[in-house]
Amino acid sequence: MKEYNTSIDFYWEPLLVESNSDDPSNHRILDRIVKIEAIEKHAKQWDDADVLVFNSYQWWRIPTLKVLQGSFESPNQVIKEVKMLQCYKMALKTWSSWLNTHLNRTKTQLFFVSMASTHSRAEEWGMPEGQKCLNETQPITREGFWGSESDPRMMRIVESEISKLRRRGLKIQILNITQLSEYRKDGHPSIYRKQWRPLTKEQLSDPRNYADCTHWCLPGVPDVWNELLHAFILGHSS
Repeated sequence: MKEYNTSIDFYWEPLLVESNSDDPSNHRILDRIVKIEAIEKHAKQWDDADVLVFNSYQWWRIPTLKVLQGSFESPNQVIKEVKMLQCYKMALKTWSSWLNTHLNRTKTQLFFVSMASTHSRAEEWGMPEGQKCLNETQPITREGFWGSESDPRMMRIVESEISKLRRRGLKIQILNITQLSEYRKDGHPSIYRKQWRPLTKEQLSDPRNYADCTHWCLPGVPDVWNELLHAFILGHSS
């Protein structure tokens, strides 16, 4: 945006640290491997930014991940399987250590966005099991609704690391979008998502099979997230 002397970049790095899911185009890998103490390859892309907005949640939602010791190219790899929460904690520690050591404290504004809710369990808001978010056109009205797909344990790990960074003098803000997004079962692309592969006859016969209740590609909810971020950035500047 030349008229504002501004550039906005989206950097694909779903697990914060180096992983076998780092390719922006070819990353649909179920057997996820992380190099838990390696972040420099990614971090060198951010170190001159004025504003950094981090988020890492959806790609961790598997019971265990494999942790690599050594390089991805080495024929003599040592790999350990680690439970997801422990692995997530280790990755955030690597991330926070890099920020503490390298970040320009007088220049860069830091934000960490909390988990964006998913809505694949329709029975949680009173609809038939397996329906997901298909045909939903209204938000959930039950105050305080919290679906089982959002893991508060992960949020507590993020909060703990951010508290440590604040004690070290870094100004970092958690942008908590989770509760407001929990209500919006109607905000996903559902069956109107982009299909990366042709749908089978079986899928076409039952749209529940391919309804996307994870991404937020429609106007509305992501705009609210951006309004919140904009308010925090302006508040910091003033």
